[in-house]
Amino acid sequence: MKKIALFSLLCLLLISCKSSDNQGFNNDTQMDDLIKEGYYTQAEKIIKNRIATEDLTPQEVYDLNFRLDVMDRIRKDFRRGEEEIFEYIAERYPDYTEEDVARWEETGALECKIIDGEKLYFHNAHKNLFRIDKDAQAKQESIKGRQSDNLDQFLGEYIPQVVKSAGTKYENKVKMSKPESMKIRYTLTVPAGEVPEGEVIRVWMPYPRQKERYSNVKLLSTSQDDYIISPDNYSHKSIYMEKVAQKDQPAVFSYELSFTSKNVWYKFRPEDVKPYDKESELYKRYTAERERHIIFTPDIKRITDSVTAGVDNPYLKSVKIFDYISKTYPWASAREYSTLENIPQYVLDNKHGDCGQVGLLFITMARYAGIPAKWQSGWMLHPDEVNLHDWAEAYFEGIGWVPVDVSFGLVYDAESLSKGGVEAAVANDDVYHFFTRGLDAFRYIVNDDFSADFYPAKIHPRSETVDFQRGEVEWRGENLYFGRWKYNMEVEYK
Repeated sequence: MKKIALFSLLCLLLISCKSSDNQGFNNDTQMDDLIKEGYYTQAEKIIKNRIATEDLTPQEVYDLNFRLDVMDRIRKDFRRGEEEIFEYIAERYPDYTEEDVARWEETGALECKIIDGEKLYFHNAHKNLFRIDKDAQAKQESIKGRQSDNLDQFLGEYIPQVVKSAGTKYENKVKMSKPESMKIRYTLTVPAGEVPEGEVIRVWMPYPRQKERYSNVKLLSTSQDDYIISPDNYSHKSIYMEKVAQKDQPAVFSYELSFTSKNVWYKFRPEDVKPYDKESELYKRYTAERERHIIFTPDIKRITDSVTAGVDNPYLKSVKIFDYISKTYPWASAREYSTLENIPQYVLDNKHGDCGQVGLLFITMARYAGIPAKWQSGWMLHPDEVNLHDWAEAYFEGIGWVPVDVSFGLVYDAESLSKGGVEAAVANDDVYHFFTRGLDAFRYIVNDDFSADFYPAKIHPRSETVDFQRGEVEWRGENLYFGRWKYNMEVEYK
């Protein structure tokens, strides 16, 4: 690892005490109410007037500026008008009624907001409708045909092989098998003109954590001779680079890396889980609430108590929570996390969520149920399905930290399904519930927590306040939000 500019290290010292978990949200009720009701222009005027006229601390100015950022980010998420949305819907649900629309909007299946008096729709609301609402989904299938899920098909064939390779003996320990070797090239491009000529562009890109399931990790090349790979004790693992902006030229940052990854499956029986040491620091930390996204709201308490009623074993409790989430909340394209005040509550209110949203719901319900749980995320690198992805880990005494991917959900053994139908596929429980205690090899593990610090530290509010997968970009004058730069993950399978 080579040394980087002194400027970056000074930033680390100056900014490292700044928490990103609660950035921009304080107790100013008036502005909260204006923003909540969609009066953005009025709220912006009040904020800008406060910054210009009041004697504020640097942290207060930082928080107020972030409020402006959040409103701008929400406007970017909610940018589609009625004509565009309903032209798409009419092709797939031609006989929809005003009552249907009212119901869809009320349930959150067709997500919209009133901003400064105008009704605007989430940019993927029209597509999400046919993922969330079962009647709309059935109508689309009757017109367009059933939409195949390549990932489900792949997992239905691949996961049974992983389970079989682990053997039949339950040894109360982790099984690693079927190594997969890959080479990745990650590229981040800042277009010409986004940063003033002569200014230093600062970039953080996702980098793999040195997990025991990885071997032969080799950094093959970098676009910049100087870079910093963050220490392992930082929960967001990154490779950091800098470049001076040049006139009329895009700034390109990239690296190539190869590694071998194994499938991991914790093969134990529920009775192998021991009682927790509830006085341990681990138990206290990972069963606690945490602002802003792990809060034991009345809904969380009510639903968790109902789902886990009569179950004492921690692993079986986690399975109950896993099954409930998998069967209740369909995947849908997500709003930017930085615009949501409580992600698990958002899932409960809107009856849907993407991988990170349902992952945080699992973590929150598990912690309330007395099961230590935490965040993990990075990329999924499955053939033809390369994308950002989040999941969780749960801790079972006597076993350790066990991966839980509630978004991947329940797996139907393809062979059992073809021969004996759904009942036969469900009967193969090791496959069916694989993701309650296992993870396939096609993972690029970057984060061991959410809303953590960067190394070197950022100066400006981050684009993604919860996760870190696409990257982060800034210069001395501002953060560059998503859309002002491009990222790309290329995977070569060996």
